[in-house]
Amino acid sequence: MHTPIQPAASSSSNRLGLLAVMLAGTCTFLNVYCTQPLLPFLRQLFHASELQVSLTVSATTFGVALAAPFVGLMAERIGRKKVIVPALFLLTIPTLLAGTANGIASLVFWRFLQGIFVPGIIAVMIAYIGEEFAGGSVGRVMAAYVTGTVFGGFLGRFIAGLVATHWHWRAAFVVIAAINFLGALAVRQWLPKAKNFVRGESARSVLNDIRMHLHNPRLLATFAMGFGVLFSLVGAFTYVNFYLAEPPFSLTSAGLGAIFCVYLLGLVVTPLSGRFLDRSGFRPTAVLALLFAVSGLACTLSQHLSVVIVGLALFSSGNFIFQAAATVQTGINAGRARSSAAGLYVTLYYIGGSMGATVLGWIWLWRGWHACVAALACSSLVTLGFAFLSSTPAERISAETVSETANLS
Repeated sequence: MHTPIQPAASSSSNRLGLLAVMLAGTCTFLNVYCTQPLLPFLRQLFHASELQVSLTVSATTFGVALAAPFVGLMAERIGRKKVIVPALFLLTIPTLLAGTANGIASLVFWRFLQGIFVPGIIAVMIAYIGEEFAGGSVGRVMAAYVTGTVFGGFLGRFIAGLVATHWHWRAAFVVIAAINFLGALAVRQWLPKAKNFVRGESARSVLNDIRMHLHNPRLLATFAMGFGVLFSLVGAFTYVNFYLAEPPFSLTSAGLGAIFCVYLLGLVVTPLSGRFLDRSGFRPTAVLALLFAVSGLACTLSQHLSVVIVGLALFSSGNFIFQAAATVQTGINAGRARSSAAGLYVTLYYIGGSMGATVLGWIWLWRGWHACVAALACSSLVTLGFAFLSSTPAERISAETVSETANLS
């Protein structure tokens, strides 16, 4: 009687574990960019400039960059799940309090605190998956996590825009906080206990590894690629909201939130870019990413909304290709101590996002969206240059490796 029951229980546990990993990714990215479709509304509500309200995006990404190295060290000492679950619960608090903000300064503060707790999930979950699902299932689990992050990035923007348009902007944060809290409860219950965690090396050893990485020119070029990717993505998807809120488009917050459906292309583009990279090599793939990004930017100059949406889809796809290759290239160029290299990559990646929201703000105030497009095209060209510096002409990366790379945006 017991023989058929045991596999069923094990199968059920595996499914719940897979769902917990996906939920962790969804809940985290539900929070990170949720204010983007609200920016034109917040500008009017708080009588603030575009640059001031963009801080509600850049403050969060800066918090991620600031906390990521310290969270990584903590997780090496106390364990993965012991960091992931508390971080999810703690993330709920500033999300809820953001809905109580009575001015732009307090909203930026709560958004910064959200960013502080985010690395406890995104930086630690990748290590957890590698340890606890090693073997034939790691690719499937990593794919579930990627799916969760991409879906969460879309869902947070969509919910915020929809709720703010049809209810109240404060309610948007309450709804997101409630979803985050329920997700945290599920992750605590369903995420398997860590069985393969081994306490990491001393902090001194980790610092020595970091010092070694910072003297590796090809690795530094790879970090610069990551910086460029999120600089472009956050900059573009922050200020395109102001562009589309103006005539002839005049989109509401709900309409702006729906625009972020283009982000779901990341679920398709990442594995497809892996296959292309496997056949053609790293540098041709980087050139393809540039062509996607620049042609997409050109489309956004159209006065037709459908063409702008196609342009944003192409632009985001190009950056997803850049991102997938750069993340894997980090491991290749690091050689050893790859976890510390990944931590540095995450830090520079999110600093790039903060800079994108800030620098593009000055450009927007100077000459509007057309100048932003020119700046983003230049940024994409520079990212391509760093891609070439980080690689050799014949370098290839397997498609399987790229398809298992976690999406960080």
